[in-house]
Amino acid sequence: MIDEQTARERVVSAADRLFYARGVQAVGMDAVRSESGVSLKRIYALFPSKEDLIVAVLRHRTDRWNAGVTDAVDGAGTPRERLLAVFDFLAGWFREDDFRGCAFINVFGELGGGSDRIAEAVREQKESFRRQVADLVRAAGGPGHLAPQLVLLAEGAQTAAAISRDPDMAGHARAAADTLIRCALDDAGEPAAAA
Repeated sequence: MIDEQTARERVVSAADRLFYARGVQAVGMDAVRSESGVSLKRIYALFPSKEDLIVAVLRHRTDRWNAGVTDAVDGAGTPRERLLAVFDFLAGWFREDDFRGCAFINVFGELGGGSDRIAEAVREQKESFRRQVADLVRAAGGPGHLAPQLVLLAEGAQTAAAISRDPDMAGHARAAADTLIRCALDDAGEPAAAA
């Protein structure tokens, strides 16, 4: 018998794959059982309701998102490149075979109005991303208004790429972000050569 932590991880990973591919409402707990190899009794001991499982999946996705953005940013050099690395991260993600858009937006669209806990988990992820970008903007010496602009570009690119099935949306958003960053940093007094 597998330990509790391993069972939990298997259930969350299985549910994440299924929810992302098919949608939350289309996936029953039997499908999660089959995909995870964990009995229904054990699943319900770990997650007393489907809502509990959905919240756990969203928190798991938040951790994955934060790690992906951090890895991309850490691999960049200048503060401007670090800001643009967010869009490079999106470009790689948009080209993955299983890309279906933002899982948080998808879940919110399905269930956000019916569950305060799910809506709050989605809002927490969006706020976490906004803080990441705001920290990058501050480190680059940019004005506070730049962060929400870049976040809107990133969020919009995710939605546009999912709907259009065009992974180049990340590149378009990156080009727009580069323009915004250049204008904002140049207005803040950054020398043009630092680009």
